[in-house]
Parts: sequence; C-alpha cells; structure tokens
Amino acid sequence: MPFRSDTLSVLAYANGFTLWSYQTPDASATVVAAGYFNAATAMLRPGDVIIANLGVGTGAPMMGFIAVVAAGAGSVTVTGFTRIGP
Repeated sequence: MPFRSDTLSVLAYANGFTLWSYQTPDASATVVAAGYFNAATAMLRPGDVIIANLGVGTGAPMMGFIAVVAAGAGSVTVTGFTRIGP
C-alpha cells in the first residue's frame, strides 16, 4: 500500500524537531523502503522521529520508531524500523 499522508500526524514540535505518529497496514520492510515517504518530503526533516503503528488491521500489528535521516528535493530517507513491545 502506498504512503497515506492522512495517517501521519504531529504529536509534538520543539526546537526544529517533530515527533510524528503514523498508522498503516503495511509491514516494516515496506515502510522503510526507499521512496515510501517521498510524498511527505515537504513535512519531514532530518532528525524527526516517527512512532509507527504498522500492520494495522492485519492481525499482526507492531509498534516502533523510525528516524528521518534525510529529506529534500522530493526524497525522504529513513532508518530501519526499531520495534518496541512484544
């Protein structure tokens, strides 16, 4: 499934850092793949952190963190998914 901007929400913003929430039925490998967040290049900045709820509605949900390492010129690069919880 492609990135959906309507499920990316700001949780907190301070000193040029934004903490985001994102929900999707997609798996972690899809979400951290090159180009997944490119449609959000105008919103995301290096150093931002995304709290991701993945696998929503699939019976295999998981939560974790994704860090934005680069954003600009229509491209967003994120780190791998770091799972939290069981």
